[in-house]
Amino acid sequence: MLNELITARNYIIHLKYKWILKPIFFKIDPEIIHDWMTVFLHFLGKYALTRKIAYFCFGYSNSMLEQNILGINFKNPVGLSAGFDKNAALIDIAPSLGFGFTEVGSITGEPCPGNPKPRLWRLKKSKSLAVYYGLTNNGCENISEKLTGKSFTIPVGINIAKTNCKETADTARAIADYFKAYKIFTNIGGYMTINISCPNAFGGQPFTDNAKLNALLEKIMSIPKRKPIFLKISPDLNKKEVDDIIDIASKFKIDGFICTNLTKNRNNKNIMDKVVPEQGGLSGKVLDSLSDDLIRYVYKKTNDPRQGGAGKFIIIGSGGVFNAEDAYRKIKLGASLIELITGMIFEGPQLISDINLGLVKLLKKDGYKNISEAIGKKN
Repeated sequence: MLNELITARNYIIHLKYKWILKPIFFKIDPEIIHDWMTVFLHFLGKYALTRKIAYFCFGYSNSMLEQNILGINFKNPVGLSAGFDKNAALIDIAPSLGFGFTEVGSITGEPCPGNPKPRLWRLKKSKSLAVYYGLTNNGCENISEKLTGKSFTIPVGINIAKTNCKETADTARAIADYFKAYKIFTNIGGYMTINISCPNAFGGQPFTDNAKLNALLEKIMSIPKRKPIFLKISPDLNKKEVDDIIDIASKFKIDGFICTNLTKNRNNKNIMDKVVPEQGGLSGKVLDSLSDDLIRYVYKKTNDPRQGGAGKFIIIGSGGVFNAEDAYRKIKLGASLIELITGMIFEGPQLISDINLGLVKLLKKDGYKNISEAIGKKN
């Protein structure tokens, strides 16, 4: 009965979003809407009453979705991807929206204004975004000060990257910048993500290079590891580059990968819009199959004994999740957790509970008692 009520609730919210709010929002510059929503959601998160109201409107829980991964308890597998909550303003409201975890940032060593505007575009026909922010954030010192001593009701991932500026094009300066952010967040958050795949930073993605990634992780591991570490990787890498990253990750006992970041490739059959900005990386449905392919490849390479997989890596799937079927497909390909942003923008804020509710139905249909049983079953 409860599931039926939540289904009806979500259907009504979706209709209101689709026919009233979305047409208004999509007539306004997307960065302005993002900023407005950040302020509004931050306000909702400040008060117990507004958090409870938000959970009444958007929340859903079911024990079938709970997992303990790397010693961290996740109430459900759906998280907010880094890139939306750049300055960790939405940690208090994220649980009330139904998320099982959230990832903040990317956070850089120094405050970063990002790239010139405009830097965010909607690709309406493609159900995607073109993103050219360039790691806009207030810097690790400001954000860590805000989060120090704060308790979190869901796991919080800290996503770090190198400051987007000419100086960090130098490898030694870039490593020092990463390390500054890493060190200051050592005791904050449930896990750390090292973003080596931002497509919009000065100097490109240098840490897909073997020697440079080795040097970066050697510096990171110079202090005791206190929580799980993930690498966020690009969908545009070839298999040799992915294999090299996996080898180096194994050497330094990295815990997992986020598959994937944005794609820069414009030769994509899923691009339906006639005009696509030259700058930036693409998210959403354009990224969907690329994300699936990388999840499948990394899982087989690292977790399937038949493919020579020797060690367990946790995979977080990100890219093109618009419904429960998208999320379930990524889980069955090998992802333990799922992240999203773009799907929520196109489908509405009820999407998180819609996905979790749908996952329970799909698990029951396949005879599973817990989401963990479905991981990798399609490989």
